[in-house]
Amino acid sequence: MRRPRIALGSPFQLLLLGCSFALAGYAGVRLLAGDWFGVVLWIVGAALVHDLVLLPLYTAADRAVAGVLGAAGHRARTGWVRVPAALSALLLLVWAPLIGGMVDQDYRLATGLSPDGFLTRWLLTTAVLFGGSALLLALRLRRARKRRPPAVH
Repeated sequence: MRRPRIALGSPFQLLLLGCSFALAGYAGVRLLAGDWFGVVLWIVGAALVHDLVLLPLYTAADRAVAGVLGAAGHRARTGWVRVPAALSALLLLVWAPLIGGMVDQDYRLATGLSPDGFLTRWLLTTAVLFGGSALLLALRLRRARKRRPPAVH
């Protein structure tokens, strides 16, 4: 019986992975120095929220998009919706307090900037992401149509 072969990647990938673990360990030690219970609780809570709430939500959304786009021939086109949706969701996740208006004067005092306008900018960014994706898909489909030889009847 053969042992399964484990693909380790290139030496550069291993070095990069080791550096990322070292950086994560350093950040963890720095974070855990103060309120270690709060940090652990936040990490466990984030993992649970992701696995129990977010994963089923974006799986259902992905299946809905695949269903709208049609059969297996159009399944490859779901990426044109997935990428801008993922980027938009990531921006929403990172900037949620500012987009939702859940910040107080501390933000203004700390940065010297107004917390107003983040919702508008996020919506515009999302529109540009989806619009750009639609434009690129249209250009790709047009180019594919030009390359295809005409059908002979």
